Amino acid sequence: MYPLRRNRRLRTNEAIRSLVRETIISPNDFLVPLFVVEGKGVKEEITSMPNYYRFSLDLLENEVKELWKLGLKSVLLFVKVPDNLKDNKGTEALNPNGLMQRAIKTVKNVCPSMLVMTDVALDPYSIYGHDGIIQNGKIINDDTVDILADMSLSHAQAGANFVAPSDMMDGRILAIREALEDGGYTDTGIMSYSAKYASAFYGPFRDALDSAPADMQDIPKNKKTYQMDFANRFEALKETEMDIDEGADIVMIKPGLCYLDIVREIKNEVDVPVAVYQVSGEYAMLKAAAEKGWLDHDAVMIEQITAIKRAGADVIASYFAKDVVKLLS
Repeated sequence: MYPLRRNRRLRTNEAIRSLVRETIISPNDFLVPLFVVEGKGVKEEITSMPNYYRFSLDLLENEVKELWKLGLKSVLLFVKVPDNLKDNKGTEALNPNGLMQRAIKTVKNVCPSMLVMTDVALDPYSIYGHDGIIQNGKIINDDTVDILADMSLSHAQAGANFVAPSDMMDGRILAIREALEDGGYTDTGIMSYSAKYASAFYGPFRDALDSAPADMQDIPKNKKTYQMDFANRFEALKETEMDIDEGADIVMIKPGLCYLDIVREIKNEVDVPVAVYQVSGEYAMLKAAAEKGWLDHDAVMIEQITAIKRAGADVIASYFAKDVVKLLS
């Protein structure tokens, strides 16, 4: 066909490239993670996540208003729980006046139309930094699931639109769905962390919430007994299909860039929206490289986000969300 077919004709200038571009990024693609702390007037930069912050509830209001003005309509809430409120059973997670419950109400009061998703896991509340109850050096699945179901109901009662269980306990989606149904919260959705890998990319996030596994005798030093082995591919499909069968409305793959093969695999197989979490380590690496002058921050950021969407993501949870939207505008 050469020279009748010259593919470069469709790359000649920005106008034609934009016209035929297959993957378009918009504010509607993003779910914005927000870290919340106790106090007043608090906006703390996270050392390992430059330009990302923990907010007290009063300043959370300002942040939510700014997000809405930028066209970012969905947030995912995480809380940094004071050490004195942590125990082995996540008791504080069920406090109707707990930080998460107050954070939900704060967002809804300042911006009722903002979609609020909430992290459901024990690690922010655990003295051991694990996602489940520990007995005899092991993570106990079923007792943990009972607490996660109660936690989800508490979040729904506070006004959450979606709960997002990130724990990877077996059977928790069904338990949460039944708890929500029995409680009358039939419209509250579940975004399941269905394929959450035991990744080394989570370090800065654990710094943000002070939720790393405790370095204590007889306590698991990592989360490999419940998060997925990063060498596995078909297991991700099995986990995801099971979560959908149990009632998940959205499924998530976490982390992002190293798992785009999994994203595409799952997108090809399921009939629910697929979310991807571009995690803290991915964010921190680009920030560090850009600070050294080794990478063009904005160019690489857009390329990464585009790759995640191109792989099949319907929803992208990303710490870059504000930066991307400002750049695109």
